[in-house]
Formats: sequence, structure tokens, C-alpha cells
Amino acid sequence: MPVEVILPKVDMDMATGRISKWFFGNDASVKKGDVLFEIETDKAAMEIDAPASGILRNITGQEGVDIPVGAPVAWIYEEGEADTGVPVSGNAGVAAAPSTVVSETTVPSQSAAPIIAKSTAGEKVRATPLARRLASETGVDLSAVDGSGPHGRITRSDILGHRANSENQALGSGAENVASTTPVISQPSDEQVRKLFPEGSYEVLAHTNMRRTIARRLVEAKSTVPHFYLTLDCNIDALLGLRTELNSAAPVADGKPDFKLSVNDMVIKAYAMALCKVPDANVSWTDEGLLKHRHADIGVAVSVPGGLITPIVRSAEIKTLSAISAEMKDLGARAKAGKLKAEEYQGGTGAVSNLGMFGIREFAAIVNPPHATILAVGSGERRPVMVGDEVRGATMMTVTLSTDHRAVDGALGADLLGAFRTYIERPMLMLA
Repeated sequence: MPVEVILPKVDMDMATGRISKWFFGNDASVKKGDVLFEIETDKAAMEIDAPASGILRNITGQEGVDIPVGAPVAWIYEEGEADTGVPVSGNAGVAAAPSTVVSETTVPSQSAAPIIAKSTAGEKVRATPLARRLASETGVDLSAVDGSGPHGRITRSDILGHRANSENQALGSGAENVASTTPVISQPSDEQVRKLFPEGSYEVLAHTNMRRTIARRLVEAKSTVPHFYLTLDCNIDALLGLRTELNSAAPVADGKPDFKLSVNDMVIKAYAMALCKVPDANVSWTDEGLLKHRHADIGVAVSVPGGLITPIVRSAEIKTLSAISAEMKDLGARAKAGKLKAEEYQGGTGAVSNLGMFGIREFAAIVNPPHATILAVGSGERRPVMVGDEVRGATMMTVTLSTDHRAVDGALGADLLGAFRTYIERPMLMLA
């Protein structure tokens, strides 16, 4: 029997992936462990190895096409084994080839959306454990829900969407005395938007997987996470002085200093130490209970072509400033090249987004679960400040803490931001 080569799931949020490059063609001889192809996921490019040795045949996964996770993209035959065409696969419900039958519907090759499968009579419904529990608690019949996850699996968002649709239908079915307390916001269709602009005055840029994922996750986060915001100013004169002193003292090898600290490196360290100083804020929300973390893993927003990604500095509170600086340079470079591993950008207990280098004075960021907080950092600028009865000049940096109110309340958020300011304004504490 030929060995099936499938499109693997390499990201927890990954529903589809694109093969950006095949390294072997049909009838090529491959060895187990050879890199067969590269896939473009929502966040990075990943090389996929051959699961067996033999002859690669029946490549159905086309380059540049969205393919559902788990779909067969090729088969590897043993030497001398007859080629009987595309084998019948247990994953036929998510096949990548346009000629493969999915239930009673043929999937067109140009489709960019993941296949949504609904269970048939007598078939076990695929659903995540959280979706099953939520369905049980809310009385939703799983067999009536369309699943948008891999292999048609029903997710939590599918249950919530099904409930919202059901409630809207109930309100519109003649219950005149029932008023919805939540306004239904109708999004204009693509056609309606295009009609607002003269034909030929624009070009359509197809969404990348990354842009679609950013849009989906941030809409979900902003819609389901109750945000509140806290803003304060930090005097960074002492921090800038310490940074200059430390950079001047960096050991030099081959004419280059071992490290060059940035303000952002020091912000990461200060925020990590603040989260550990106020441990009740170093949490993640789950329906079953808060996850209280023992270390501060800081996700740092990095701009990459087509979007952004947040590589994570693990246990940043115990790392030296020079170690954080070296790690961020490595993570940032590999993020821009699309070479991060999934475990390098998944998770995290808090996040930092710094637009100060672009001259932005102040902004508010969106909390991205599982984080309960994200710190938005503005630029440092000289401002007049009152010192006693005198007006003096100081370099001030405005920061805004966005917080998930389910996990962190106002006073707790204020404690966290106050601890952060203490480390920023007394930076020698970060070296203790």
C-alpha cells in the first residue's frame, strides 16, 4: 500500500495551508526525511519531510492553493509497486485535488476557503471538547451545527455563531414583543463596497493566509474580550542613561560589541518583572478557571511582510538584558524570513507592542488571548514636567495597558502598570 503524504497541522489555529514549493516531482525517488515541500502557514513557512522512502506519485496538492489540514497531497509507493492512480483515502472528506469528490459536492480548485463538513445520519459528530461542553450547557444540538475546523470539526466559535443565528431568527419570526438588546451589525457585501468606487480606480489584492488569520483572531478578540485601558507616563531619562552606559561597557570581539541594547529590550524585561511582581495579573482566562503563570513569557509584536507576528521571549523576568537583546534580534530576523517554529510564537502570558520607533506618541492595542494584557508603548520625547514648583524638561514615554476585564480588574491593572513604571524609572532594579 502506498504511504499517504498529508498536509500537517503545524499551528494550533491552522485550518488550511498553502504549498509554496515542491522539492520533488512525480515519479521522483525520495528517502524518508527528505524535504518534500514547503508550506506557507498563517504565520511562517515550514519544511515538511517525507514520511517514508520510495517513489513519489499522484501529487494532488498544488502550489499556491489553500489546502485543508489533513488533506492528502501525494503518495509514496514502494519500489516496483504498481501505480493504480489516486488511492482512496480515509481523508477523502478533505481532499486537496479538484477532481476528488467530497460527499456530493466537488470542491473547485480555486476555492480559498476551508471545507465545512456537516455530519450525516449515523456519523459521529466531530467537535472539540470545549465545543461539546458549551453545546451541552446551552442546549445546542451538535448535529445541527456546521463545523469550520479541520475535517469539519465543530469549534467553540461555531457554537456561538449557531446560537447567535438561532436567536436572530427567533427574534425575526414574529416575536414582536421581544426586543434584542444587542444590535445586529450588518456588514456590506463585497459587491456593495466595490460599487462605492468607480470601476478601474482600484485593484483587488487577494488576502494572504496571515491577513485572514489576523482579521479573524482580532475581530474575535475585540468582540469577545471585554477590554479596558490604563495609560500613564514614564520618565525614561535614567533608563536611557543606563542603556548608554551598558552599551559602552559591552565586550568587543572582532571589532563588534557583544550586544547593543534597545529601549524595547529594557521594556520587555521591565514588563516581565512587573508581571511577576504582580502575579495575579500574570494570568490567562479559561472558562474553567484562571491559569496563573509561574513565569512571564512575553510576546513581542514584530512587523513582517503582510502582517505581524508575536515571537515569545520565555521566562523573560530571569534573563539578562543582553540575553533578551540577542534573542529578540534572532527571533525578529527569523520572523521576517518566515522561519519561526510554531512553539516560538504560540502561547505567552503577556505582550508588548512598541510603535515608539515610528514616532507614535500613544495608542491602545488589542488583547490577543491567551494573553490577559498587552502593553502599548509610545515614543520617548522631551516634555515639560513639574518637579515641585519648577518646570523642567524630561524624556517621557506614554504607555497604555489593554486588559481583559474578565481576568484583571482595574485596581490590579493599575498595580501592574505602577510596577512597570517603577522598573522603567529605576532601571538599576532590573540588574539586581
